[in-house]
Amino acid sequence: MLILLISLAICLLLGVPIAYSLGVSGFLYFLVVHPELMTVLPQRLFAGMDSYAMIALPLFILMGLFMNSGGVTTRLIDFSLLFVGRFRGGLGAVNVLASMIFGGISGSSVSDTASVGAVLIPEMEKKGYTPQFSSGITVASSTMGMIIPPSVPMIIYALVSEESVGQLFMGSLIPGVLIGMLMLGITLVYSYIRRYPKEEVVLTMGQKFQRVRQSILAIIMPVFVVGAVVFGVATATESAGIGALYALVIGAFIIRGLKFKEVPGLLKSSVQTSANVMIIIALSQLYIWILALERVPEAVASLVIGMDMPPMVMLLVLNCIIIITGTFVDVSPAILLLTPVFLPAAKAVGVDGIQFGVLLISGLAVGLVTPPVGMCLNVASAISRLGIGTIFIAAAPFLLANLIVLLLITFVPELTLWLPSLFY
Repeated sequence: MLILLISLAICLLLGVPIAYSLGVSGFLYFLVVHPELMTVLPQRLFAGMDSYAMIALPLFILMGLFMNSGGVTTRLIDFSLLFVGRFRGGLGAVNVLASMIFGGISGSSVSDTASVGAVLIPEMEKKGYTPQFSSGITVASSTMGMIIPPSVPMIIYALVSEESVGQLFMGSLIPGVLIGMLMLGITLVYSYIRRYPKEEVVLTMGQKFQRVRQSILAIIMPVFVVGAVVFGVATATESAGIGALYALVIGAFIIRGLKFKEVPGLLKSSVQTSANVMIIIALSQLYIWILALERVPEAVASLVIGMDMPPMVMLLVLNCIIIITGTFVDVSPAILLLTPVFLPAAKAVGVDGIQFGVLLISGLAVGLVTPPVGMCLNVASAISRLGIGTIFIAAAPFLLANLIVLLLITFVPELTLWLPSLFY
């Protein structure tokens, strides 16, 4: 294990990407400790990716790309204005509400930041909001993208933990929506103090109905996709395929913002994004195998049991570990590294795998908005031209919503287990 950890630390200090750092350190471990297993490594790498559930990954990504290119972001913003535009700081509230809805479409926080931020950050600055506020609320609200179902990180967690994708989707729904509600409250209070403008929408009933009609097909898509999984109509993979086809039809034939000449490029983009994740999954399998060979999960579980640590205390410790890990490691490798180590320990003290999964994803979502890795920070920085440190400081008040919900997930298991118990 010393060889493994030292080689990993050296690779990371040299700036080697996390996926290849995992691969190099794992290779060195087997070369020195178990050279007789070297011939099995290619098979283990492939086995890590050889999962039917993983087919859902590129399809969910493609679904989000189709909807984004089809002009759905603008429709969602117009729809959100009907409900929250009349409050002070209306565009800030629209930012949060649009992120809640778009998160259920894209399943990705980074996509949420890029799509909603590209439209709203410049528009908010024109209306008198500071660039810091505009960027901060955009990155903070985008953290809901990987929590509200369907969620790409939830699929990765389901692969490692062997938990039900449908139950994870249901378990993450209430926490994701609760984060959005709390952020809306923080936004309205903050906007009232700073005297940000209202966005009065003067429309007739017919015009309001028209705006709702134009948006409703996009808004119901997450319900349609997640519902198919929950009610057993389709598997997560089949549901992702149906969702991608639905998004193509909506974007190309109804909203008519998606051009067929764009489709090959979007297909290529979804494959490239999925390939990046697949490489991480494949190389992380070496680490997971090493942990199994060295009996690390069993040792951690025995340590926790021996300490007689109450489940709540253990989860609080895990919260700190998850948030610190998310600050330095991207979401996918963090899920793959933390789950096999801490899930057995959590289950040993009576914590449900669904609760642990939602807690893990919710904690790692905070890392998307914390330097130095912070993927959402980097996207918002490219849009607003502000430094990532400046954006993080502006986002910090809104991240209180994430931390409050993280504590609720820890102390109130029913928050994540009630909906799955109704449907399963």
